[in-house]
Amino acid sequence: MVKVATTPLDRTRVARTALKLLNETGLDGLSLRAIAKELDVKAPALYWHFKDKQALLDEMATEMLRRMTEELTAGAVPGGDWSAALTAAMRGLRRHLLMYRDGAKVYSGTRFTDMSYAAPMEAHLRTLTEGGFTPHGAARAWLTAYSYTIGYVIEEQSMGPDPAKEEGGYDLEARARRLAAYPLAAAAGEEMFRDYDAGFEKGLTAVVAGIGATMPATPGA
Repeated sequence: MVKVATTPLDRTRVARTALKLLNETGLDGLSLRAIAKELDVKAPALYWHFKDKQALLDEMATEMLRRMTEELTAGAVPGGDWSAALTAAMRGLRRHLLMYRDGAKVYSGTRFTDMSYAAPMEAHLRTLTEGGFTPHGAARAWLTAYSYTIGYVIEEQSMGPDPAKEEGGYDLEARARRLAAYPLAAAAGEEMFRDYDAGFEKGLTAVVAGIGATMPATPGA
């Protein structure tokens, strides 16, 4: 009998399978049992690699980061334009998070399992410090833009159409009817829940401009 070779079960293979299933089930529907079924193994086999679902999410987020490292590092060069580099990195982060259903929720609040984050972070912190930021200011600038991007995508994926079914999203007409007595709040829905691409760009421009105005150590830097 010819023995068929199988791919060894390891953390990376499990994480990649979980990311594939994520687009079908969403975060709430993702379970170790479903992943084990997809891998054609028994669920207890996964506990050799992950003690619980949070450990799996940490590895999934790390795998996502590995895939986006090139875009996160885009534009971050010694002596480069820090605002352009930071803007490009956040656009890349958002683009990758949107590749996965509930991608931003998976990515948020996790602990990376390897050093994939170090190179892009170091490159951007260096670009920021060479642009006039103190080391502490550079760290705060990076975290501020990073947090805005992740938070925006969490809201975008929660309120926008289901990417798997290409349907759903916030019913703005129903919202406007509920808020008929509050005309400004009603009208705000069109700005807040339509054209997420444009909304992200407007917000990111404001965030980067605010960072430039409040955080550099050198006046005018």
